[in-house]
Amino acid sequence: MRIFENTNYDFVGKRTGYYLASAAIIIIGFIILFTTKSIPLGIDFSGGTEIQLQFEKDIDISELRTAMDEAGFAGMEIKTMGTERDVLLRTPMQGEGLLVAERIEDGIKQKISDNKFEVMRTDKVGPKIGEELRRNALFAIIFSLIAILIYMAFRFQFIFAVAAVIALFHDVMVTIACIAIANFIFPGLRLEFNQSMLAAFLTLVGFSSNDTVVTFDRIRENIKLFKNENTVSVMNKSINDTLSRTVITSGIVFLTVLVLFIFGGEVNRSFAFTFGIGIIVGTYSSIWIASAIVTEWKLKEVKSLKKKSAGIRTAGIKKA
Repeated sequence: MRIFENTNYDFVGKRTGYYLASAAIIIIGFIILFTTKSIPLGIDFSGGTEIQLQFEKDIDISELRTAMDEAGFAGMEIKTMGTERDVLLRTPMQGEGLLVAERIEDGIKQKISDNKFEVMRTDKVGPKIGEELRRNALFAIIFSLIAILIYMAFRFQFIFAVAAVIALFHDVMVTIACIAIANFIFPGLRLEFNQSMLAAFLTLVGFSSNDTVVTFDRIRENIKLFKNENTVSVMNKSINDTLSRTVITSGIVFLTVLVLFIFGGEVNRSFAFTFGIGIIVGTYSSIWIASAIVTEWKLKEVKSLKKKSAGIRTAGIKKA
């Protein structure tokens, strides 16, 4: 199925405007991020105690919050997980063994005795483990970009590899900026940087690079087929040729992630939102960032060849 037949959009002709748009989103997002800390670290990276409970009956979150305040856990993060009976409680407090979790359980039993509950899971992360996880998360993203750079360099010209990695770095930065902006405008989303969000970033890096490879394949073919044509027109033709495949693939995956975001509950929200934004940004960058960077390089190559040719002709005339 093709939804875009024989299109002739000028994608790279207005590339400067898209560079500025991306830069504006990144700047705004990171200003919000650093001034408001709108993406809090999850327990996986900050350390603390997390306990998941399942009550026999629907639980009033405000009543549960009051019980936790009186038990010495003022400001504890409490959220439902799909139903009003399944609740996740999270606190930065840490103690020996399961001491903190036991205090949470005792506090609930004392104040909400008419609604029994079952402990589904208890997680405790120490500060050293959280620091190690943050470091490993950074290494995971960096090494994935390096691996893609090496792969692209072998499969295409080196400039294609550089363009792909710049585009992927752009994807990560813009996605982080969008999350910061969304959390600032809609605090009810309660998005946090946890292992699920990290998985979403690594997934979007792979998804975006695959989309870029498809576009680059067509660019490489068309450069060979249309050697005498204008560089910009060849680039535009290549992107238009792959536009249908790009939109259909990205659209189907986005719809799947959208369903997960809507119906997957708060546990899956960070992953679904991050990957959903990443799909949009990754598709955008394959067309307007990665391809545009290759276009800039090819235009410089053509300009350099023309200068050399002109220099050779001038030298020949002088000798004559």
